Amino acid sequence: MTVPTQTSRTVAGVINSIETLEGAGFLVRRPFPKSSFSEFDPFLLLDELGPINLKPGQAKGAPDHPHRGFETVSYVLDGRLEHKDSAGHAGLLNPGDVQWMTAGAGVVHSEMPESMFTQTGGRLHGIQLWVNLPQRDKMMPPRYQEIPADHIPVAQTEDRSVRVRVIAGEALGAKAVIQTRTPITYLHFTLQPGATMIQPVPKEYNAFVYVLEGSGLFGTEPAPGDDGQMVLFSQDGEDVVISNPADAQRPLDLLLIAGVPLNEPVVRYGLFVMNTEAEITQAINDYQEGRMGRIGA
Repeated sequence: MTVPTQTSRTVAGVINSIETLEGAGFLVRRPFPKSSFSEFDPFLLLDELGPINLKPGQAKGAPDHPHRGFETVSYVLDGRLEHKDSAGHAGLLNPGDVQWMTAGAGVVHSEMPESMFTQTGGRLHGIQLWVNLPQRDKMMPPRYQEIPADHIPVAQTEDRSVRVRVIAGEALGAKAVIQTRTPITYLHFTLQPGATMIQPVPKEYNAFVYVLEGSGLFGTEPAPGDDGQMVLFSQDGEDVVISNPADAQRPLDLLLIAGVPLNEPVVRYGLFVMNTEAEITQAINDYQEGRMGRIGA
């Protein structure tokens, strides 16, 4: 069994998700932002869509909407999503695929269930993370990094009790292929009953775990976390300890996400995230006057 080190972090708190409707009316679980916990520098939002089993015709998405000043990371676990934008980019995300979209100066974006999936129905499950951009990059040209499932690095322990998909950062000797604007760790762990994992995370990083499924123990003085909960870690160490109790009835499935705080002003309005009110006003004007373009134009 892996033994926690003296540099392991303690747990600062456990946050419950709220349920909210987004886009054209799809239900998401969201630990932040909300009134009691607005942001977690450099992260601005975490949404879990589903898991939900949809009947034919029930799938809904997010029609045309603008973005400026941040990055959106879409991670599809089940289902198929089509996306288009005002820069002429279009594609399809299948189970296990990751899209890391840097909105930068701004795009109009659409994320909808794939047409055949909408017709047939099925299981839909996905995660969207918003990552703040540093002030120097707010108005950079938009870019996409789309990584198909079979290109996401995967690693596991010798006894196969811990498996990780490395979306950003490094774990168990595997390095991500995605390039981020600021140092980010984004890891999808699955721990079998009785397994413990110690993941190095630099002390200057803010770090949290979001539990997708199961119940685990976290930190040097183990605190419980259940599915739909966000476990925050203090900046008092350089390792994050994750355990699935030996008597657990199922694997523990979770995301470990960490990043360097930007320590910059954040002003938000809808899907715009800038540093000043004047920049927000400019973003609104640019969108309303068509300077962010239109999908299909």
